[in-house]
Amino acid sequence: MRVLVVHAHPVETSYSAALKDITVDELAKAGHTVDVLSLYDEGFEAELSREERLIYHDVPDNLTPAIAPYVERVYASDAVVFVYPVWNFGLPAILKGFFDRVFVPGVSFEMRGGKLVRTLPPKKKVAVVTTYGGTRWRAFLVGDPPRKVATRVFWTVFQPPRPVQYLALYDMNNNAVPQLEAFKDRVRAAMAAF
Repeated sequence: MRVLVVHAHPVETSYSAALKDITVDELAKAGHTVDVLSLYDEGFEAELSREERLIYHDVPDNLTPAIAPYVERVYASDAVVFVYPVWNFGLPAILKGFFDRVFVPGVSFEMRGGKLVRTLPPKKKVAVVTTYGGTRWRAFLVGDPPRKVATRVFWTVFQPPRPVQYLALYDMNNNAVPQLEAFKDRVRAAMAAF
């Protein structure tokens, strides 16, 4: 499969970057063609501009030269893996901006006769590799919004035949080296079997 790996972390020496590297390496070893989209490295502009919002519903004019290459990469992929940290119980702003700017009408959906119609071809598989600073219990108390976004919203957008695979390390800041390494091994195994 052609797998698009979308990474969202600004520090190249971060644990998240290490998880991205493991993801890419294991997918490649398993024989997949991997397209790495590191949003920070590519200088992706997360902010939806005034002009983009004004033409948001104007298909196909809303497919601006700034977002067209990203749309092509999404369409060219058979599967998608997202690697990012959870910040403030949400997606990093740059990843949220990726969805706001790239998944516009005509790309992932259209309104026809007042009804939403999906236009993005389904992906064979979608996975998320993420880390939380807080504990699983703390996330549970607030409903774990990041998990819901990944397992519900991503599933709706990409329509894979199986649920979104969600690999999360909670309480990352308090995990010792053995727990951090164990999560890396979990990611290795999941991507090898992807």
